[in-house]
Amino acid sequence: MGSTAGAFKNSAMVCAPLMARSAEQMVIDMHSAKAQGADVVEVRLDCIHEFQPGQDLETIIRNKPLPVIIVYRPKWEGGQYEGDELKRLEALRLAHDLGADYIDFELKVASELIGELKNKHRNGGKVIVSSYLNGATPSKEKLGDLVASMQATGADMIKVVSNADDITEMERIFYLLSHCEVPAVAYSVGERGLISQLLCPKFGGALVYGSMEGNSIPGLPTLDNLKEAYKVDCIDSDTKVFGLVSKPVSHSKGPLLHNPALRHASFNGIYVPMFVDDLKKFFDVFASPDFAGYSVGFPYKEAVVQFCDEVHPLAKSIGAVNTIIRRPGDGKLIGYNTDCEGSITAIEDALRDQKYVNGRSLNSPLAGKQFVVVGAGGAGRAIAVGARSRGARLIVFDIDLERAKCLARAVSGEAQHFESLAHFQPENGAILANATPIGMHPSTDRIPAAEETLGNYQLVFDAVYTPRKTRLLKDAAAAGAITVSGVEMFLRQAIGQFSLFTGREAPKDFMRKIVLAKF
Repeated sequence: MGSTAGAFKNSAMVCAPLMARSAEQMVIDMHSAKAQGADVVEVRLDCIHEFQPGQDLETIIRNKPLPVIIVYRPKWEGGQYEGDELKRLEALRLAHDLGADYIDFELKVASELIGELKNKHRNGGKVIVSSYLNGATPSKEKLGDLVASMQATGADMIKVVSNADDITEMERIFYLLSHCEVPAVAYSVGERGLISQLLCPKFGGALVYGSMEGNSIPGLPTLDNLKEAYKVDCIDSDTKVFGLVSKPVSHSKGPLLHNPALRHASFNGIYVPMFVDDLKKFFDVFASPDFAGYSVGFPYKEAVVQFCDEVHPLAKSIGAVNTIIRRPGDGKLIGYNTDCEGSITAIEDALRDQKYVNGRSLNSPLAGKQFVVVGAGGAGRAIAVGARSRGARLIVFDIDLERAKCLARAVSGEAQHFESLAHFQPENGAILANATPIGMHPSTDRIPAAEETLGNYQLVFDAVYTPRKTRLLKDAAAAGAITVSGVEMFLRQAIGQFSLFTGREAPKDFMRKIVLAKF
């Protein structure tokens, strides 16, 4: 990146955007942002109701507890201001005169104003030139042209914001950040653009935006997550990127577990959520060694197999991959499955803890048991193959009967349509495993089986882990069944993933403590 600019260091600073309705509330929010870990705040004047430039700017700037960026965004650039343009620019000039650390000007008006301000205050606040783009992120060439015109204004920093239609657009954002000649801020809004925020320090970005507690902004991580979960101040150009490839990803708690574990092991890596629409395009674009490994979530565990250069025999037998590593030597993608052992050992250990072992210590407590799997997708396949390897007798239910039959054939089991589960009578002592998203936040009031049959099951397992205690598990416990939360499977498969990602033994006790504290 280029030279240091004003209040900002070479490393990325955490910035909280403030959109209070009054200058007095802006001051309160500035102090809250500082307490929550922000290094700088962006004050949106266009959000202030009946804004009075002289009075309100003096209140804000005189009482600022940390550096401020003053923004007065017009409607034509995505803001809320609809008044006279000359009055808007005059307010920004006044903010500069009063000692604001940074003033944000749109590219359309920047050239003339920057020269004027620099002539007037040679040691005054710095100027950010910004551009808010409509639609998808432009090509690298068009972004390059845009950046050149922004730098030509004499800006101390530039800011480019786009609306991401696809996560692969972020590669262009990272290219912009790493090739800019002045300090730069560039990101895309929305869930598909989240990695542009989280990874910007790796590629030389000057600011990372985070929302304050209680004032969440769609597509922005919270200040607490930036400072505690992701530790953005620890990210550098050598940081290896791992992530969850899924759709959606907002429910994932993977970052809350993997990031602390990576730091505990002194491994320079970060784990981020990746909202992916097109697997082929994603793997084609993010082919750099920097992107070193992935967890694979719903709905891609089966489909992703075809994009792996090699697949581990267990994952191949399951027909589903939940972990991919990029082999350092040749960059090939190698697929694994840690769901299988993660789920089955969790169920076995719960049975053993309740002393439901049949007396033959070498055998699995699942041997000979009726094992009902609901869902024949990636997670269901992993659970079914694992249960079959322990000698269980499988019955597979799925809304897609052909998919259920396919899995049933693979595990020498029986297939049923999902609708028949409502009338299914299990054997006493059977095992039930839910491998569907039914009951996952926010639709937490549904269960996949008939409530009156839950008492027939010896153990009920739910792969859903948000919430930790699903309604299915609560109802099953009330009916007298042993219950196993998806959190236990999540922890165990994550321990396996950690070892594959890093080539090191996972800090199991530390990871369990994290799960107990935060899940």
